[in-house]
Amino acid sequence: MEINVGKLNELPEGSYQLIDMRSDRDFEYGTIPGAIHISQEDLQGNPQIIKSKKVILFCAHGTNSIEAAEELEAEGYRAYSLEGGYIAWLREEMRRQEAEDIKNQVEQSIRKKFRKTIWSPFTKAVKQYELVKEGDKVAVCISGGKDSMLMAKLFQELKLHNKFPFEVEFLVMDPGYSPDNRHVIEENARKLGIPVHIFESDIFDAVYTIEKSPCYLCARMRRGYLYSYAKELGCNKIALGHHYDDVIETILMGMLYGAQVQTMMPKLHSTNFESMELIRPLYLVREDDIKAWRDYNHLHFIQCACKFTDTCTTCNNEENRSKRVEIKELIREMKKKNPFVEGNIFKSVENVNLDTVVCYKKDGERHWFLDDYDEK
Repeated sequence: MEINVGKLNELPEGSYQLIDMRSDRDFEYGTIPGAIHISQEDLQGNPQIIKSKKVILFCAHGTNSIEAAEELEAEGYRAYSLEGGYIAWLREEMRRQEAEDIKNQVEQSIRKKFRKTIWSPFTKAVKQYELVKEGDKVAVCISGGKDSMLMAKLFQELKLHNKFPFEVEFLVMDPGYSPDNRHVIEENARKLGIPVHIFESDIFDAVYTIEKSPCYLCARMRRGYLYSYAKELGCNKIALGHHYDDVIETILMGMLYGAQVQTMMPKLHSTNFESMELIRPLYLVREDDIKAWRDYNHLHFIQCACKFTDTCTTCNNEENRSKRVEIKELIREMKKKNPFVEGNIFKSVENVNLDTVVCYKKDGERHWFLDDYDEK
């Protein structure tokens, strides 16, 4: 049996139990308030399921949850599948929210509650790494996730308070989003008061049949499109929403999987688009603080809307978990024994001692410690 979002909202509080069947990462990224997480494989005989209540199951789009509800119903539960899944609930929730009230609350939270944890690290990165200069025209690139949406709001604040003039354009590239995910992005931009330019490409179709590293190819192509469109708008910089945790994860990934010491730089000159730069203004902002901002304001964003991850058949597939997820888990475990491990990883690429490095590259040229060893 199925139940739609409207009927769900009419049910008496405490009369039902919500179960999120999506992946661990999707659940962590955002869920329906009050829902517990149980994977489809762990539903049968699970002691967490309350037989005296209506059991309402949901996945991303309401397909896998139908079969799961039927199986629980056969075991004697009053089980229902949420029609349209989490995306349907998300769209309905967004309709219920008043855009202006949300916009004002979000801006107020940045100025006050999250001033120390988000606004200050953001402005520190902008100043310390000289990310925005007088006369710049920055294309703030919005993917639809929590990081880029927050970055857009921070740039609006920066425009209000900065001491020198610069311009901002807010870009959304649609590389082939599903209609549902496109709607979520548009609605979030509307209610947050972000005037976005939306342009389309066929990147998802281009990489869909690629078996090896489709995500890498997709990212490269998306960046090229963003540079090109930003340049058409007269911008000299594009801003991406990578944060502090992305930086330290990249450092470890380079060492453990790439056999090299490297980091994600706070800004880069484009090699293919003359006079263009890439900047990362969230460089010093922690992901947990971004999540806290999102949850405090009751905001809901898409995670990854590509064809590889936005369907029920793939979102729970363990084989699709990236190396970055493995690195996140590794850092989480190390932090249990050493609470300073994240800061130490970040600082390690600021404290490189070339006297103790066997080999390094500079401007593409390899330098070996034996080159001048006998001269010392």
